Amino acid sequence: MADVSIVHSFFLIFSGAAVVASVALYTRQPMIIAYIALGILLGPSALSLINEPKLMDEMSHIGIIFLLFLLGLDMQPSHLLNMLKKASWVALLSSAIFAALGYLVAFLCGYNQTESLIIGVAMMFSSTIVCIKLLPTTVLHHKHTGELVVGLLLLQDLIAIAVLLVLYSMSGNDNGGMMNYVKPLIGLPILICASFLFVKYILLKLITRFDRFHEYIFLVSIGWCLSMAVLAETAGLSAEMGAFIAGVSLATSPISQYIATHLKPLRDFFLILFFFSIGASFNLDLLGAVILPALILAVGAMLIKPVIFRYLLKGMKEDSSTAWEAGFRLGQVSEFSLLIAYLAANIGLLGQEASHVIQATAILSFAFSTYVVILNYPTPIAISDKLRRD
Repeated sequence: MADVSIVHSFFLIFSGAAVVASVALYTRQPMIIAYIALGILLGPSALSLINEPKLMDEMSHIGIIFLLFLLGLDMQPSHLLNMLKKASWVALLSSAIFAALGYLVAFLCGYNQTESLIIGVAMMFSSTIVCIKLLPTTVLHHKHTGELVVGLLLLQDLIAIAVLLVLYSMSGNDNGGMMNYVKPLIGLPILICASFLFVKYILLKLITRFDRFHEYIFLVSIGWCLSMAVLAETAGLSAEMGAFIAGVSLATSPISQYIATHLKPLRDFFLILFFFSIGASFNLDLLGAVILPALILAVGAMLIKPVIFRYLLKGMKEDSSTAWEAGFRLGQVSEFSLLIAYLAANIGLLGQEASHVIQATAILSFAFSTYVVILNYPTPIAISDKLRRD
């Protein structure tokens, strides 16, 4: 099919999303799964109505940035810092266990040692976007659980960045040498300090002076979020981490909840593109070859991750119900896994089939984890009115 305009692409995506969301709501199914299914249906492997999902993938990245920014707005810095200190050993130990289990499953399924290692590494992380999308944002409900999950996700993000730096250095495009490894270590504390100083002495003064102009607050918030995302990338960190720091730096101000409320529709617009692009990028021709190992890995993530997190979090003196809930909310693989698969395939460490094992595992684990959470825990998209929390 010939290339279509961006307007036509948006028409297909959002009109289709409205239809599948209606069906999902009538049949009491999670809308995240409907968006992924729509991407598979309209993408190159099925109807091929959208042949080049790369642009959608790039645009959907903005949704993840806004998601982390809004998340930061709900996090008090002192509570978050305390949680990061407590959860660091849990993140490191759990990542090592998940990598070992993923390697073992992949090797037993016939993949070579290098491919098994990459698949194992991809299993280390949980999905920031799925976890946060399914966490209630209200202060009154499960605030501690939210801080615990977010602390673990942030630590996993740091590990993922280190993995990506190693893979990037192996690609032959590493022109910065050791500086690529040193930059994030120096950049992170500088970025955090600079953001809090800028908010305290400049940004809050501007917002307070012109707070009667609502569109001004809206524009300043978006500009602050994206500025920090770009600065974080320049410092060798992820754009998502920069957006999160931007949100946390504003969290202590009275205006933070007003900003969070008014940016949610913009966030949701881009997140629909994110889930659509996941489905559209999957090659259905390889489904028969990858479905068995992907199922084993996805089911393993759903069943084993909660158990591991439960016992590790008990070591932090967390109560059983909190430990189980955090474990189930973290029971999937990450969007970072997709990025690791893409980069490893590009530098020849991963074959096409092994790369699609990671993609299929991510899609299946997103689906399984979503069902488990919305059926058992409070979430903004819960099927039951009793469990629905915004």
